Amino acid sequence: MKRIFLTLAIFAALGCTAFNSSAADAAPPKPTTEDRLTDLEAYVTNGARQTNAATALATSSGPGHNAWQMTSTALVLFMTLPGLALFYGGWSGAKTCSPFWLSASASPDWVTILWVVCGYSITFHSGKPWWGSLDWSFLKGVDSSPNTDTAPGFLTTSSRLYQLMFAIITPALIVGAIAERMKFSAILVFVTLWMFVVYFPLAHMVWGVDGYMNGVWNAAAK
Repeated sequence: MKRIFLTLAIFAALGCTAFNSSAADAAPPKPTTEDRLTDLEAYVTNGARQTNAATALATSSGPGHNAWQMTSTALVLFMTLPGLALFYGGWSGAKTCSPFWLSASASPDWVTILWVVCGYSITFHSGKPWWGSLDWSFLKGVDSSPNTDTAPGFLTTSSRLYQLMFAIITPALIVGAIAERMKFSAILVFVTLWMFVVYFPLAHMVWGVDGYMNGVWNAAAK
């Protein structure tokens, strides 16, 4: 009987040792000082991160990516305001210059409101192949962490503004053809319908993680 208990005790001890060793092997290695310095250098130079020992910067986007994206955002914004307003105003007469300026200035402002309310969520949140979800309405739950589905190399703060610039410039381009032919209230109604019927669905189909065109490209790649 003693031999039986002794044998069971030995097997139990061996089992615990094997379990602890497997758990230790499954645990990720702790980053060393060299790993941290390498990741810091890669963060500053927008290089590749370490994979053997994940650090706090392992999934962070580098400052160079975000700096250039913010620069591009500013350039597109200047192209819209006052670029398009000056362009359309120069083509019109002195009496019709004010409607161009009003339409070219108010259209981006209104699209920005729509973008914050639900446009960003419809475009970039997962949902249907042609329409996103409303879970990010009013930017609920959206922080500065990179969106790994659409722009893993950029902070969401900068990528969200960057995408907004293209949302505001498209209706501003259309305004040049209708500013003198429609009332200001009718222009806002048209811009609203155009964003929800044309821009948001098409943008989701192209850039959405489960967008229709995005899925077509992934299927073709496979």
